Amino acid sequence: MPKARDIMTKDAQCVRSSEAVLDAARRMADLSVGALPICGEDNRLKGMLTDRDIVVQVLAAGKDPRAIRAGDLAQGEAVTIGADDEAEEILRTMSEHKVRRLPVIDGHDLVGIVAQADVARAIEDPKVGDLLQALSTD
Repeated sequence: MPKARDIMTKDAQCVRSSEAVLDAARRMADLSVGALPICGEDNRLKGMLTDRDIVVQVLAAGKDPRAIRAGDLAQGEAVTIGADDEAEEILRTMSEHKVRRLPVIDGHDLVGIVAQADVARAIEDPKVGDLLQALSTD
């Protein structure tokens, strides 16, 4: 079974926790992505920032996206996967935490992101269908 490092998107870009949400949103648009890892000044992962977070917690709440920092939206400890974890563990972690993207960590370093689509492409298995169903239900 493939490992996270085999199927991840490499060179994931972080948004700094001190960076304005507006700048993070622009970077998401430039990269055509719906989420960015939030990294502290120490380069350690602090969480994930999604386009949905920006819409719901900033725009819909009437807050100024220039004044809110990405780190303000980091919630608890980020769910991650190890670079050498197998696809089976990726499926289990995504299902358990109901997430569609997992930062891939090697030691303390962010080395990539595994998305639901990456797993679906890498594994021809009924478990992928189970994952998709688990993520699509509340």
